[in-house]
Amino acid sequence: MRTSGTLDHAKVVEAGRRVIGLEAAALEILRQSLGASFADAVQCILSTRGRLIVSGMGKSGHIARKIASTLASTGTPALYVHPAEASHGDLGMITFQDAVLLLSNSGETSELSDLIAYTRRFAIPLIGMASRPESTLVRQSDIGLILPTAPEACAVGMAPTTSTTMALALGDALAVALMEHREFSPEDFREFHPGGRLGAKLVTVANLMHTEDRLPLVDIRASMGEALITMSEKGFGVVGITEAANDLVGIITDGDLRRNLVGLMERRVEEVMTPTPSTISGGALATEALGRMNERKITALFVTPEEGSTKVIGILHVHDCLRAGVK
Repeated sequence: MRTSGTLDHAKVVEAGRRVIGLEAAALEILRQSLGASFADAVQCILSTRGRLIVSGMGKSGHIARKIASTLASTGTPALYVHPAEASHGDLGMITFQDAVLLLSNSGETSELSDLIAYTRRFAIPLIGMASRPESTLVRQSDIGLILPTAPEACAVGMAPTTSTTMALALGDALAVALMEHREFSPEDFREFHPGGRLGAKLVTVANLMHTEDRLPLVDIRASMGEALITMSEKGFGVVGITEAANDLVGIITDGDLRRNLVGLMERRVEEVMTPTPSTISGGALATEALGRMNERKITALFVTPEEGSTKVIGILHVHDCLRAGVK
């Protein structure tokens, strides 16, 4: 095995392209091969009252762990169990309410035997994913998901490459099919992903808005003096003008004040305000709110229960979005 020498860049790039081409071709074969057993597997998982236990050994184990993670984050309770640890007590993690998904390219992985036996003994639904229909895993399974025959992408044809790519894609297909059947929404997704940039992208206006005594609101019959005091106290740079029951009819901003400096204190609130101001619903994503503020060159939006409503329930400032990591 050579470990040094001059690198042939063109040859290396060509090798990379060959691998991706082989795996892409295998994925197309897999796509065309999906049929009734795939739908049966989805139905089995949907019918499970507990969790989906996912397991595999070696490279299949790494893929199984990722599949379990994807399922769990998209609305399907799932747990990865290492097959060797299962044989030493972790079988107790599997309840009679669960279903099991086992991955093995050959379908003959010896470390899976205790898991297979356990599911058969207690009539726990078993989905087997393998490349050989006649393998022990598939024959013992209630549902077999067969990976089509395709060459591994490595030069010696032995390292799991194409086979693990297909297994991973098939796991993703299961997860997305389950998501779509459950009508898993962006709001549901946010519940499982509160942290990091993904969480920031999915946070809603209602999560960030200021409410109740923080709202800069005055009645349309208020004086400009009252409006200026409220605007200064609340610190948002705006004051909303309302009629009965917090119905928003206008807004006064710093710009409105500058345009009406002459005789400002003698003017009525409704003479200074900008009517029908921009609003956003509490259920909208904060990213949408930030986009509207940037587009209209404003720094705050009053929040309503739903689009088209004039009832004010909150206010969102551009700084609230930025502090939450919304971009």
